[in-house]
Amino acid sequence: MSKAKKIKIIITIICISFVQGLQFSLSPVLGPIQEHFPEVSVSMIQMLVTAPTFLSIVVAVISGWLVVKISKKKLLVFAGAVAGITGFLPFLSDSFSLLFASRILYGIALGLCIALNTAVVAEFFEGDERVSVMGIQAASVGAGMVVVTTVGGFIGSFGFRNAYYINVIGFIAMILIAVCLPETGTAKVSSTEKIKLNKTVWKTAFLGVMEMLFLITFSTNIAMHISGSLAGSTTVSGNLTGVFSASQIVVGLILGTITKITKKYTLPAAMLCFSVGGLILILFPSNYIMLMVGAVFCGFSQGMFIPTAMVDVSNAVKPVATAMAAACMTCGNCFGQLISPTVLNTAAKVILGEATTTNVYLIATVGMTVTAVLVIIAKMKKKEV
Repeated sequence: MSKAKKIKIIITIICISFVQGLQFSLSPVLGPIQEHFPEVSVSMIQMLVTAPTFLSIVVAVISGWLVVKISKKKLLVFAGAVAGITGFLPFLSDSFSLLFASRILYGIALGLCIALNTAVVAEFFEGDERVSVMGIQAASVGAGMVVVTTVGGFIGSFGFRNAYYINVIGFIAMILIAVCLPETGTAKVSSTEKIKLNKTVWKTAFLGVMEMLFLITFSTNIAMHISGSLAGSTTVSGNLTGVFSASQIVVGLILGTITKITKKYTLPAAMLCFSVGGLILILFPSNYIMLMVGAVFCGFSQGMFIPTAMVDVSNAVKPVATAMAAACMTCGNCFGQLISPTVLNTAAKVILGEATTTNVYLIATVGMTVTAVLVIIAKMKKKEV
């Protein structure tokens, strides 16, 4: 493959990742949205970030089969258009119902992008180069989140509805994907190349549920968690989410080196990064510097976990099943995000007496740590056998 073609494909991967980043476009302005719609519960407000995962789960599964009927390029161009259109729908009316519905519909774009981004990488790159490009993909997701959250937080400080304008990224991505991604046609199924998954895919997808169940608490709670003189600042919450995303860029660019050190323990190591970050958030809710440090560790967790898990599932199946394996992993990630506000808020209230952001972070930190330790023990026992 020529260098020019590789660059175009990487540009495509970055565009897809930026569309994924739009999931967090409202994260910095959840506080003002809650004030604007006081009759809406906190869990529903938080679900503006997680609601897209409802449809994305369904779409991701369908995309695993659609690739044998429609090319990845056409599906991804469509995804960019959907992201742009649904992002501007809330301007039609100052209604929480419309805002919530538009976020759910954005899940169509999110599901296609998360599932097919990995499939694009797997189609054009192999071996160590695949790991490196997946690292670039993770870095570009982080870059997308940095742009979306910091710019969204800034323009949202002049009125939270202004944050909707960041969704123009969907239209830009649509154009660049159409120009840069080669048309390779549909995936081919044969007697030897069938869409079939295995235990590795299912186990990794389950870990994805657990990772995102706890990790998403950073984005859904941070705007309401900061206290003291920082409380209520969309700029501060936007910057924290931006730092969370930026740390993914750093990890993504050196992912190949990290995996050589952590080897088969990369996934639990990623989980423990969140444990460290969550503990810092709990202890220093009004200290800007420490909140930044906590955001970095939480970002490290996602930057390490998602691309490593995607490489694991794509390497575990035949090429024709790559999209379906990625879709399965996507479903795990999205399901964890979808149930997170309800499950963790309820757990915090039942176990700790009140569903405060501090209590939610405590439940998430303990849960992630226990999960990571169990995974490490399981991998150690497998080595002994």
